[in-house]
Formats: sequence, C-alpha cells, structure tokens
Amino acid sequence: MNTTVTPQLTEGAKAPLFTLPTDSDGTFSLAQHLGKAVVIYFYPKDNTPGCTKESIAFNELKAEFDALGITILGISPDEARKHDKFKAKYELEFTLGADTEHKTAEAYGVWVEKNMYGKKFWGIERSTFLIDKDGNIAKLWRKVKVAGHAEAVLEAARVL
Repeated sequence: MNTTVTPQLTEGAKAPLFTLPTDSDGTFSLAQHLGKAVVIYFYPKDNTPGCTKESIAFNELKAEFDALGITILGISPDEARKHDKFKAKYELEFTLGADTEHKTAEAYGVWVEKNMYGKKFWGIERSTFLIDKDGNIAKLWRKVKVAGHAEAVLEAARVL
C-alpha cells in the first residue's frame, strides 16, 4: 500500500495518462480520448449512498455532457465485474473504470490516508477532474460534496 504522499495536480497541468479495465469487459485509455474533453470522477465504492447519488447525478446529465462532446468516466477501486452490477442496477450509461491497484488514483493524488472513527486507512478522496481536449486539467474538485456537484461540473464544462 502506498504510504507516500503524491504531489497534488493543479489546473493547467497535463493529466496523467492511464489505461484501466472497465465494465462490460472493456478498457479505457485516456490517450485514446485526446482530442475530446473528459470528466473523470473518482469515487470510493460502488453501491454506497454517496457514490450512488453521485453516479446517478452524472447519469442524469449525460445527454448534456454528450451534447458538449464530453465523455464521463467514473473510477473506483472496485473490480470491473462489480461495476457491471452497479451499472445495471442504476442504469448508468457511461463507463466505470476499475482501478483495483489504485495506480491511477495515486497518479491523480486522490489515494489518501483517511481517518474514520479513529481508524486510519487508505482510500479514495472523492475528486473530479475536467480534462480538456489537449489533455490538460481544465478544472478540478477535491473533497467533493455530492449535492450539486455534477451540475457544477457541467457548468464548468460549458465554458471549455
């Protein structure tokens, strides 16, 4: 498990490239999406209250992101098979990446030490990155609060 602190990415920086397995036995490679804008949201776990609400909120706005030519990708440490069940249960219409070894989360600086009820552990800090068509981080949100977040990302995406 990573016990080092990853430097924080900043707006304007190049987004780290990655390739991950996804739901539906697919793969997602950020390099293959250069030339298009991408929303990458990192979330801790499928089928938990906050993560479910966040995923549903992005799903409800998917047509608007599509109209802007923006791809949505959700990433968690869950396995791709678990993503398949999560997508089916909530009829999610975008791709979910399986970062089981949390290498992508580490590259983005969102694999952090957490503290809950006095117990320390490593996990995902709920964060979102809006990547422009040139592969740069146009906007980022850390320690995301779910309510209204997908709408805020859509507003930022409209001015890309």
